[in-house]
Amino acid sequence: MTTTSPAITLRASEDRGHANHGWLDTYHSFSFSSYYDPEHMGFRSLRVINQDRIAAAVGFPTHPHRDMEIFSYVLEGALSHKDSMGNARELRPGQIQLMSAGSGVTHSEFNPSKTDPLHILQIWIEPNKRGLTPSYTEWHPTPEIEALSKVLVISPDGRENSALIHQDAFVYRLRLNPGEKVTHELSGNRGLWLQAIHGEVRLNQTILRPGDGASAEEASTYELIAGDEPVEALLFDLV
Repeated sequence: MTTTSPAITLRASEDRGHANHGWLDTYHSFSFSSYYDPEHMGFRSLRVINQDRIAAAVGFPTHPHRDMEIFSYVLEGALSHKDSMGNARELRPGQIQLMSAGSGVTHSEFNPSKTDPLHILQIWIEPNKRGLTPSYTEWHPTPEIEALSKVLVISPDGRENSALIHQDAFVYRLRLNPGEKVTHELSGNRGLWLQAIHGEVRLNQTILRPGDGASAEEASTYELIAGDEPVEALLFDLV
C-alpha cells in the first residue's frame, strides 16, 4: 500500500511584496498597504506577515488599530512599544509582544537605538470576535525554554506560559540545530503555515530558505528537518 505526502504550497521569499522607504525596508508575505496581490490575501485567520528592518532612531508613529491581534517577534535590536492602554515596553531579540486591538487602540513602535538597526516580524491574526476590550501580553523565553527546539509562544488559553490570543491559533517558535528534526501533528480542518527566518529547513519534502513561507491543510504528521545551519522559524496551527 502506498501513501501520498500532504500537499505543501511554497511562498518563496523573492515573490513577496517589497517596499524600501529608506528608514523602513519591508517584505510582505500577504497583501499589505500599497502591495496588493489577490492570490495572497492571507491564510485562514493569518492576515499579515511583514519582515521589517527599521533604521536607528526611527519607527512607526502613533497610529490606530481595531479588531486585529497584532504581535511582533524581535529578531535583532530593540523594539520600543507604547500604546493607549498605558503600556511602555522595550523588547529584545527572542521576545514577543502581542496587542489585541479590539474595539480600538493606538500605539507606536520605535527603534530606540541611535546606532543599531531593528529587525522584526510583525504579524496580524484576525480575532474570533469583534469589539473586544483591548489588551496586551508578552512572551519571554526562560533559560530552560531557550534549549527547546519547539516551544509554544502564543495560544488561545495561555497554556505553557504562552502569550494569549483571541483566536483558535497556536504559534510555535522553532530553533533547530543542524540536522535536527521535530514533528507537528495537524488535526483535521486546520491549516499549517511555516515561516522560515534563519537557515534552511525541510517541511516534509519541501525546502524553505530564509524568508520563505509554506502552507498545508491536510491532517497529517509533518516533519521539519534543519539543513547544514541552525534554523529559526515560526510555525502556525490555525483554524
